[in-house]
Amino acid sequence: MQKRWTLKPAPDPKAVEALTHARSTPALATLLAQRSISSPEQAKAFYHPEMQQLHDPFLMQDMDRAVERIELALREKQPIMIYGDYDVDGTTSVALVYSVLSRCTGAISHYIPDRYAEGYGISTQGIDRAAELGVKLIIALDCGIKSSDKVEYATGLGIDFIICDHHLPSEKIPAAVAVLDPKRPDCAYPFKELSGCGIGFKLMQGFAQHNDMPFAEIAELLDLVAVSIGCDIVPVDGENRVLAHFGLKRLNEEEPRPGIKALLGMSNFSRKLTITDLVFVLGPRINAAGRIEHGQQAVELLLAKSANEAENIGKRIDGNNSARQDLDKAITEEALDLFATDPFLQDSWSTVVFNPNWHKGVVGIVASRLIERHYRPTIVLTESNGKVSGSARSVKGFNVHDAIGACSDLLEQFGGHMYAAGLTMKPENVPAFRDRFEAVVRERMLPSQRIPEEDVDLEIALADIKTLERGVEGMEPFGPANMKPVFLLRGMAAKDVRLLGNSGDHLKFQLCDPRDPKLLLDAIAFRQGEHFDLLRSGEPFSVLCTVEKNTWRGNTTIQLNIKDIKAGVVDVLETAGHNLEKASA
Repeated sequence: MQKRWTLKPAPDPKAVEALTHARSTPALATLLAQRSISSPEQAKAFYHPEMQQLHDPFLMQDMDRAVERIELALREKQPIMIYGDYDVDGTTSVALVYSVLSRCTGAISHYIPDRYAEGYGISTQGIDRAAELGVKLIIALDCGIKSSDKVEYATGLGIDFIICDHHLPSEKIPAAVAVLDPKRPDCAYPFKELSGCGIGFKLMQGFAQHNDMPFAEIAELLDLVAVSIGCDIVPVDGENRVLAHFGLKRLNEEEPRPGIKALLGMSNFSRKLTITDLVFVLGPRINAAGRIEHGQQAVELLLAKSANEAENIGKRIDGNNSARQDLDKAITEEALDLFATDPFLQDSWSTVVFNPNWHKGVVGIVASRLIERHYRPTIVLTESNGKVSGSARSVKGFNVHDAIGACSDLLEQFGGHMYAAGLTMKPENVPAFRDRFEAVVRERMLPSQRIPEEDVDLEIALADIKTLERGVEGMEPFGPANMKPVFLLRGMAAKDVRLLGNSGDHLKFQLCDPRDPKLLLDAIAFRQGEHFDLLRSGEPFSVLCTVEKNTWRGNTTIQLNIKDIKAGVVDVLETAGHNLEKASA
């Protein structure tokens, strides 16, 4: 798939000058300035996060009310239910809050809705179960901001709600005892992009602060927050960067909790964990519980006290992940086959596919897979319990949540983020929805957004890589808003080019600069086997790459992860804030 290469705008020269010193080259200073760092003091805070950088939890709207209501429940020994969504963010949230409050009371339970019987968010069944248990307070995590009707239903049963959510609210805020959501228009909390588990952590931070509980007792749960930050794809800047930094530090430098250790063992993972590893190693396995059986298993795994208990639950979840992989592959192939037979899909700017027999638990994954092949805002729908539901994924810069909102009169409910959303509708509305969604996408989407884009941080020479590597490594954790820097290397050559993988999908080679042929760096290019002939031809080519370390048999070396390859010496030109490119011999 052809990609656009877009060079990021040059940062303020004064900031680059201020950040350049003996240990910071102009290239590294430029990378920092691109991240809105303009002084040595800011650079120090960026490279060395401290807990003191966390905001006061009581700056969040309703935090005082939430803490007071929890304290009342504890004083009066009222049963509490910790309620969360069935994905990674929801299950880590429940495990975190339950871990803290279960130390204070035995009258506490946790609840994850059944993905298929109850669907996303707060359910009537969950509230009824709380009533059966005599629960007087439900703390809802990673859901609830649009559940005014469910909160009203619970109030009628004598049950109070504290809602901890990070999704966009509708105009009506639920009439709960407290609603913690930095995205509320009336919330002055300085950082708006916490994960659901991050909101739960702030609640427990506020509770600990108000009850003289040592901060260390909740800081030990930051491993769960780091997992949620990675897997929910929230920005890794501001407060999230601090939380992720210390969460990863706990995972890498201390003994991981038994549940996480069990999953890492089953995946044969032994190196230092990064945010990317949380997303691709832990996330799919934790999610698989709710996709295939029940999300409650994930909570039980994360709360497991012993290695034996964790091993038993982990084996079941790992089996669920294998089943999920099989379903994902089969349904993706079925969905891709539709492009050959459906004229609508062949000519559209969006993808909406529907099969009532597809497994509901993997439609979001399938949507992401389809975007890899057909780069468009994508919705994959299936049917269960007489309703059509599905997941949406988007392309860079296009707000799929708002596009779905423009079709809300055809929907039963919807919610989510700019790049991912869920929706439910009546079966008879599917054709009209597909037409409307396509019209909205054509109206709102720029032609340039139909072509995948690779952002380029900086053009450098191959010789600069080694001097930059350590400074780049210190910029971790990487993620949205702090992505791993992508470098442009022009006019390169390759040696020892090999195809890897059962189908020859990947390339392994040594990258060199013809002007300095003795300088060689190992390179790997996943899913780019089609460039084999180009690299072997001896003709110059240009690459986009990131820099990483590769450890093999105890030996650690620098390796370039090639993001894209183009023939010739690609010339990137900035024009009125947009970038054009051309290839020249």
